Amino acid sequence: MIGRVSSVELIPRDVLFSYPEKAGPSLSPDGTRITYLAPSGGTLAVWVRTIGAADDRVVAVDPKRPIREAFWSPDGARVLFLQDSAGDENFHLFAADPQGGAEPTDLTPYPGARVDVQALDPWRPDQMLITANHRDATLFDVYRLDPRTGETALDTENPGTIGAFVEDARMVVRGGVVQHPDASSELLVRDDAGAPWRSLATFHPDDGPPQPVGFSAEGDALLVITSAGANAARLVGYDVATGTRRDVAGDPQFDVSNVVFSPRTKQPFALSVVRDRVEWIVLDPAYAPDFTSLAEQIPGDLSVTSIDRDERTWLIGSVIDVGSVSFWSYDRTTRRATKLFATRPALDAYRLGTMEPIRYAARDGLTIHGYLTTPFGVEPRGLPAIVLVHGGPWNRDVWGYNGNVQWLANRGYAVLQPNFRGSTGYGKAHLNAGDREWAGAMHTDLLDAKAWLVERGIADPARVGIMGGSYGGYATLAALAFAPDAFACGVDIVGPSNLNTLLGSIPPYWETGRATFTRRMGDSAAFLAAQSPLHRADAIRAPLLIGQGANDPRVKIAESDQIVAAMRGNGQAVTYVVFEDEGHGFVRPENNKRFNAAVEAFLRDNLGGRAEPPHPDEPIDAYLR
Repeated sequence: MIGRVSSVELIPRDVLFSYPEKAGPSLSPDGTRITYLAPSGGTLAVWVRTIGAADDRVVAVDPKRPIREAFWSPDGARVLFLQDSAGDENFHLFAADPQGGAEPTDLTPYPGARVDVQALDPWRPDQMLITANHRDATLFDVYRLDPRTGETALDTENPGTIGAFVEDARMVVRGGVVQHPDASSELLVRDDAGAPWRSLATFHPDDGPPQPVGFSAEGDALLVITSAGANAARLVGYDVATGTRRDVAGDPQFDVSNVVFSPRTKQPFALSVVRDRVEWIVLDPAYAPDFTSLAEQIPGDLSVTSIDRDERTWLIGSVIDVGSVSFWSYDRTTRRATKLFATRPALDAYRLGTMEPIRYAARDGLTIHGYLTTPFGVEPRGLPAIVLVHGGPWNRDVWGYNGNVQWLANRGYAVLQPNFRGSTGYGKAHLNAGDREWAGAMHTDLLDAKAWLVERGIADPARVGIMGGSYGGYATLAALAFAPDAFACGVDIVGPSNLNTLLGSIPPYWETGRATFTRRMGDSAAFLAAQSPLHRADAIRAPLLIGQGANDPRVKIAESDQIVAAMRGNGQAVTYVVFEDEGHGFVRPENNKRFNAAVEAFLRDNLGGRAEPPHPDEPIDAYLR
């Protein structure tokens, strides 16, 4: 029957959106232990386990906010993690005792500053490189930190223009990327720590900024991912002395996405390209048998997440579409893989929808790639549907398990994730086709996504909604404002409504990349206003639900406040949810589940899908504004 409702069991929100059972593992330098994230004390905490043993123990907990990234100090004596406060994205670097018991130490207690890890090397146990912006909020300098003592010293002061640094195999900062006001870019190098910076290569604005990934082991070449001289970004090497370029590897249509280096030889040995799915290109033939063995033993799309000091043990991530991410240890000596854990094993009890790569022609003929997921056990005919728009927008959706996608499919919706023009991964022509098109061709690509669903009979044309976060939230607002009859409803999560106020309030540490925003979004107040849903708020007719974090440093709460005020001033209804303890997106499960319960009910009322009744701990009234 067309549009029939699935009889498959509802997957509880607790299974989909509670903290994962285990996640984010990292391998110790000697390959004997992992640190990973798992619940403890009502939040996501840092744990340690010896591989092959049952000695799991908690080593760090923040009772107010989940910890989302942990890794080992280069000597393996401490576990390190990054943590911010209430979503402000001012991350500090903390150190914890892997035996547990002691309170973690803030190694970077700089008020109001953001810290990132630049580099660590298991063969240099007494030092690591970090970046921090506490000298100047708009710039990051590089500091050399002793993770054993916490002693920190300025290593490289930013000359005022560098947006990204790169170090050589000796952990000497010798490269940097500068973006000029016209959005052209330049690679800088220096011969040693005390030497002056000099230009190595320049890049046209159409090529985008180069992405340096490291130096050759000898230090005589800077390895960079760039689309200069090609459509898709390739791995290339620039001779440091002459600037001569040597192509290493790549794909004619799809960008290189990741490069894996040997911690022992400091040479790159493999890189990945995300076509419809992840594919690996092996650079060093000595590693080819390893990738063959991995593919034979581990299902899905694979990633190399960490490698021990001697390369005896690898930690591998596996992504499938109908189950959660899993992690495996791989012994290079025996070429055997052993499963460590799945992040959400409870999902194995439920039937999930398969994710299929698709493509369609936009109205101007441009090919748009994407992914379609439909409810398990239901003929994909005449369904309610969601066009789910990724954030960025300079990002892309990929194949594999996605909790939001499976949630929506389980509730009865066909879910289409289009990688519209302006998305990354498909070469610079596809990326640049989105320049100055936020409310233009990027917007019509989403209308064409709906048309593709309808023309194939997958979706009921009267029951298609649009939903997304960040840029996806903007796209939702733009769709309802600029094409008021296209979608039956919309859900906007932390989406900007006014591009002028968005650019006027970006975090200070994005200033070195401002030219990217002005080139790709627009550089005049009048043009940006014309692209802003706020100024067309009176045209919105479809029901709208907005979610916002009060502490969002990227899309500040004013972006949601102002469009809600405009709509209500016009007598239009809008449901507005604000979480005081969140930033750019919701990371606390209690907020995620509460908001998603409201989304389910909203979509059910407007599109006719299924909904799990709200739980006693999911009331939304206190968060409505």
